[in-house]
Amino acid sequence: MTTKSCSLGVLGGKLLPRPSCQRLVSKDGRCSLGSGPLGHRRWLLALQDMWGLMLGLRWRWVVLAFCLSFLCHWLLFACLWYLLAHFNGDLDVLDHEAPPEGHVVCVKYITSFTAAFSFSLETQLTIGYGTMYPSGDCPSAIALLAVQMLLGLMLEAFITGAFVAKIARPQKRAGAIQFSPEAVVGQHQGQTCLMIRASNLLPRPLVDVRLSAVLYQDCEGQALHQTSVDFYMDQLGSQPCPLFLFPLTWFHPLDRRSPLFPVLCESSTAHFELVVFLWAQEGSGDSCQKKTSYLRQEVQFDRRFVPALGTDTRGRFNVSPQHFSTTHSKPLDKDCVVQINGDGNDRTE
Repeated sequence: MTTKSCSLGVLGGKLLPRPSCQRLVSKDGRCSLGSGPLGHRRWLLALQDMWGLMLGLRWRWVVLAFCLSFLCHWLLFACLWYLLAHFNGDLDVLDHEAPPEGHVVCVKYITSFTAAFSFSLETQLTIGYGTMYPSGDCPSAIALLAVQMLLGLMLEAFITGAFVAKIARPQKRAGAIQFSPEAVVGQHQGQTCLMIRASNLLPRPLVDVRLSAVLYQDCEGQALHQTSVDFYMDQLGSQPCPLFLFPLTWFHPLDRRSPLFPVLCESSTAHFELVVFLWAQEGSGDSCQKKTSYLRQEVQFDRRFVPALGTDTRGRFNVSPQHFSTTHSKPLDKDCVVQINGDGNDRTE
């Protein structure tokens, strides 16, 4: 069964591009949607989800939050220890080893705020230098000590858990996945297709790789209309790719059933954005996601990707450093099939 494909002459027509800032997802996968008038409310909702907020912050802000949280905790209880010493009259005692008769010193040698801060730090970190210590005959000091230790343990558990969870997150692994800067439209398996290539920069392979896309386009009465776009690889169909080690190329047939046909194959100037999602798993079972987007001006026509793999003098496969480069697409005979993954050579069946 043959389907009518779009004309490459029409595809090469000059169209008016939208400004590059008008996109939902940046090229590196970050959401570029503005907060709008509800920005303050979003911040309040984010503060209610402190765990998610901590995991979503960059490492520089996580380290800063770590330092500030402990510093504020030490300062808070330094103030409380100083107030306890003040109201108990310990600041007026000249010699804490020989206090006035009938006076119980709550914490030995807290004579200033600096000493109170030092005792707060020693208590939280259980350093125990031995000079300052609370008295067992002062119930207020024992109660405050218990409160500081409980809150300190909760803070340490939260911060430590956030550090471990952030280190274990596979988002950094997704940073080793790169998409081609531009998508190409050319001939593949005897029909016109939109092709996207992704590369794994690390030698550790990923498994169960899946790619999907959503087309966002202007529509009357709706700001952006969403349409699912299916991509395929070789003869795998909709099945995930079992191994992601060398650069892989996905294709989408541009027939009249394709949602991309009206915006790419016809003289339409409507704004659209193709957001691509790639899911993969490591050998440990952790999954990662990488996304990018393509605008109209980021689609090349009458092109195809160059071969992704080559061989060295020993006959071993190696990845071409120009695997994101493109070349002109030539019309193919219906019996000729292009292997766009693997070695990328043409093969006639």
